[in-house]
Amino acid sequence: MRILLCITLMVVPATALTADNWPEWRGPAGDGISAATDLPATWSTESGIVWKTALPEPGNSTPVVWDDRIFLTQPQQQNNRSLICFELSTGKQLWEYRVQWTDPDPTHNTNPLCSSSAATDGTHVVAWFGAAGLHCCDMNGNLIWKTDTSPQRHIWGYGTSPVIRGRLCYLNFGPGENSAVMAFDVTSGELVWKHEEPLNREGTAEAKFQSADYTGSWSTPLFTSTADRSQLIVSLPFCIRSFNPETGSQLWFCEGTNALCYTSPVAFGSNVVAMGGYNGMTVAVPATGNGDVTASRLWRNPRTRQRIGSAVYRDGHFYIHDAQGIAQCIEAETGRTVWEQRLNGPGDNNANWSSVLLANGLCYSINQSGDCFVFRAEPTFELVAVNSLGESSNSSIIPAAGSLLIRTHKSLWRIGNHE
Repeated sequence: MRILLCITLMVVPATALTADNWPEWRGPAGDGISAATDLPATWSTESGIVWKTALPEPGNSTPVVWDDRIFLTQPQQQNNRSLICFELSTGKQLWEYRVQWTDPDPTHNTNPLCSSSAATDGTHVVAWFGAAGLHCCDMNGNLIWKTDTSPQRHIWGYGTSPVIRGRLCYLNFGPGENSAVMAFDVTSGELVWKHEEPLNREGTAEAKFQSADYTGSWSTPLFTSTADRSQLIVSLPFCIRSFNPETGSQLWFCEGTNALCYTSPVAFGSNVVAMGGYNGMTVAVPATGNGDVTASRLWRNPRTRQRIGSAVYRDGHFYIHDAQGIAQCIEAETGRTVWEQRLNGPGDNNANWSSVLLANGLCYSINQSGDCFVFRAEPTFELVAVNSLGESSNSSIIPAAGSLLIRTHKSLWRIGNHE
């Protein structure tokens, strides 16, 4: 067992464990929004800690939760990748599924292996380990199936997470030369459909970006419904695409994103917005059209701040922060910036890769120093609290049974309300 430490500091009532699950990276709806109204807003390393469990190596993925089980992908030494299950009530490790991969699997030193979060439907737990493939376990850690997705090669590694809806598990495979959006049968691992996304765009203004090093998507797919159809929407290099989730047929596409897409799309009303990454372009478009809907864009900001974490939407506004730690409120209908505020904590690194969690009108995020910010999702900026853990993090904060789970490079923390 590679977990080094588990300290229980508070007792959580058993009734709290019936709260909604958080089965994938951005929650049950894929939008980063929780219905919880009882999450803590203030804590410290001395107060509000339910338990803290040490992790063997740094990792960037976010935990997911089903009932009293937490699932976390974790890089290990000696070419190993792991899916680890913890008990929510105690932080105790219940099991570990481990994969060894010795073939090339490049990444960047800021993006450790296993940066994709797991996904679960309460029966299956799916984890993507890049070049080592897609793996599905049962709730007790027994392998059900594994699939060789194809070689995954990019100098910055991978980070998009699988999502499960009904009988299918979806994956935006990339970045790299083999980039594709794929759907698998969650019970068998059989490939149901595949949309290849070629890098080559010869004859376009984006041709100068045609390199696996400078083109790619780390965006996790979003499910949304408009009128009489369900859609799977993915932010991809230079365009947003909408697919029929069952068949993989393209419903519509919209040009206007840039070469690097780090954030995931967000829905508002019958529209969607895609926010680009490095020198990012932000595009908002109705999700009600067919074919090429580029001419129907609501708005497009041709150059915005570099963003890695994804936004949340509330009452006509998006809330997000850039990679340098500047939070923003953006008007959804126009793309106008309502406010922006640098989030400074006591740590020496205010850069921020986390995606925003929205709950009970509050936004939660964590910077690379482990300083956790809580601010109101309102058109006027109000900082509620800065709560410092003192451990580096590139993960996102999630809710779990009236508490918060935070993955740092050293530990998995459960934060509760003060007694």
